[in-house]
Amino acid sequence: MTSISSRRLRKELNEIHAEGCPTGITLLSADNFETWFFSIEVLGESLYQGEVFKLMFRFDPSYPISAPAVQFVVDQDSKAPVHPHVYSNGHICASILGTEWSPVLSVSAVCVTLQSMLASCKVSSSRPVDNDRYVRYAPDNPKKTRFHYDGKRPMR
Repeated sequence: MTSISSRRLRKELNEIHAEGCPTGITLLSADNFETWFFSIEVLGESLYQGEVFKLMFRFDPSYPISAPAVQFVVDQDSKAPVHPHVYSNGHICASILGTEWSPVLSVSAVCVTLQSMLASCKVSSSRPVDNDRYVRYAPDNPKKTRFHYDGKRPMR
């Protein structure tokens, strides 16, 4: 029997293959229904204009009821943007990935939201104030962190 999660992910993947990704977003790999990778290019006049970042989505069996674990990939080839809502390990403090998650949201919608978050940054940016402490003790899965959202800066 096919799970709700795999049916939903198959539907989203079929739509991406049929219609393509939104502008500036590219599916890099989706070899299974556990982990997908996308690149997002920041469009418009912003601090990150033209930069490309890599996102990793991890899905558990309760997707889409629960949000995917989403983070920027940080490795020898990829880096996380320096942004008040992005930790240096790639974890993202965004309400859409936590308390504001809705099962009607799609992977593409999350990509567009994060692309927009970066595109709206017009002035010099910095990491969250607790970046060093957070990264030192952060779990591998950002969903295991309880972020508090005040709309201005991340708080744990």
